[in-house]
Amino acid sequence: MPLHNADIAAVFEEIADLLELGDANPFRVRAYRNAARVVSGLSLDLAARLAKGAELPKLPGIGADLGAKIREIAARGSCKLLAQLRSKFPSGITELLRLPGLGPKRVRALHDARIDSLEDLRRAARAGKLPALPGFGEKTAQRITDAAEAQLGTARRFKLALAAQYAEPLAKYLGATVAGSYRRMKDTVGDLDFLVVSGEPQKAVERFVRYSEVKEILAQGSTRSSVRLACGIQADLRVVPPQSFGAALHYFTGSKSHNIAVRKLGIARGLKINEYGVWRGEKRIAGETEESVYAAVGLPYIEPELRENQGELEVARRGELPRLLELSDLRGDLHVHTSATDGRNTAREMALAAKAAGLQYLAITDHSRRLAMAHGLDPRRLEKQMAEIDDVNAELRGITLLKGIEVDILEDGSLDLPDSALAKLDLVVAAVHGNFGLSRARQTARVLKALDNPHVCILAHPTGRLIGEREPFEIDMLAVMRRAKRRGVALELNAHPDRLDLNDVHCRMAKDEGVLVAIGSDAHGVDGFGVLRYGVGQARRGWLEGKDVLNTRSLAELRKAIHRAM
Repeated sequence: MPLHNADIAAVFEEIADLLELGDANPFRVRAYRNAARVVSGLSLDLAARLAKGAELPKLPGIGADLGAKIREIAARGSCKLLAQLRSKFPSGITELLRLPGLGPKRVRALHDARIDSLEDLRRAARAGKLPALPGFGEKTAQRITDAAEAQLGTARRFKLALAAQYAEPLAKYLGATVAGSYRRMKDTVGDLDFLVVSGEPQKAVERFVRYSEVKEILAQGSTRSSVRLACGIQADLRVVPPQSFGAALHYFTGSKSHNIAVRKLGIARGLKINEYGVWRGEKRIAGETEESVYAAVGLPYIEPELRENQGELEVARRGELPRLLELSDLRGDLHVHTSATDGRNTAREMALAAKAAGLQYLAITDHSRRLAMAHGLDPRRLEKQMAEIDDVNAELRGITLLKGIEVDILEDGSLDLPDSALAKLDLVVAAVHGNFGLSRARQTARVLKALDNPHVCILAHPTGRLIGEREPFEIDMLAVMRRAKRRGVALELNAHPDRLDLNDVHCRMAKDEGVLVAIGSDAHGVDGFGVLRYGVGQARRGWLEGKDVLNTRSLAELRKAIHRAM
């Protein structure tokens, strides 16, 4: 059964988790985490390359030992080291490590207290045992308990980019269209819905269930089937005739509440709308295309990302739907890292990759000195990088590098570098990287103070969330947006699939408040620009148009926009 890069990365992540839980050398832990990040971000299919007998390409930070493990995982699906580490801990430990709010230190405390699974954690929480454990407390215990209850009570969801690694090859294999929440670009996906147009539905179903990554057939009929893939995600197939494709695509794309609202509009016109078409009595009057379904109820086509029954029908009826942002609208990327800190490539290499991705400008925003583990820049090293950027700009054509920094917002709201250093830069991105547990009032005051610094241009990943790993910190986003508007500061939509922060609700709030959004890849290597499409998808869910996004502007327009606050 073929493996994807995500499968190899997952093995490395679990190794890193278990090593950290066992108090291994932090440099060794970091090496496996870096390997997971490098592999998951590659567009090249490593397992497929190795299966053809080709050599493993040179990968940043991956030497002979890690390279050998990649080959072992690609061949066997796992590796001996992971098996050895698993044997040292109960099987439920990995579940605990993936629970938001639980890092290795707290999981170690749970393990010492013989709490080794989500069920153990729930029982201990209900017995009131958690607050007494090292690293816990009433508030932390309640937050972790809530996360455990939610995890136990809901089906597993997959990050959008992870789901893409399975959805897109299967869609290509079937000649199918992917519907569902994946098509609506939700940040996480519960299952995958595929639609195939065919006059021979039985053959299509049989081809589907024979797919090499199918682990279990859940149901199989003449026009539909459900399977579970080896990665754990459920995939559902529906085969439809051409005359029903639009109606079926609309129906299976959802959302459910959007579909119900459209059906009600149909009922008011004496129509019945289902996955087979739009009907007046026994006669199908529409359904070949989605446009025909909407036209039947007097509406223009509504983009999938808007279909959440959040006012889109009323806006469509008025003819005021936004012209949603497209990936091609982006002219630059305002958040990337280089090998000067925790990135994997030089500024020149990042510039060439950005140019190849169709971008016209790129802001180099390495970390500031507080992030010691990322080798953050102090003023002296920042000056050296600025000179290197000048050299690259003198050499290259078709791409412009901007001198920037991702400067830490300290607990008191001050910044990690002096104004004298920040004043020399083209762009200052401010970010919270620690003290996530402050109260709502203190966290808000901290960020508001940072926004008042005249050099700050963008607030990075504004709620600090890591999807499925860390909940957003408590902050008054409306107050933050209104201060950002007043100060001329943009809010970042971090496109990294682990973050997608701002979320869609906050994107729409920013639009309503007149605050510009900057979509940044947070790329740490030349293969990192592909995630911009996920940021654009999130922006579209938040109703954003090109005019709402800072980096759709030309370089000259960008310079004017980011210096309004200076």
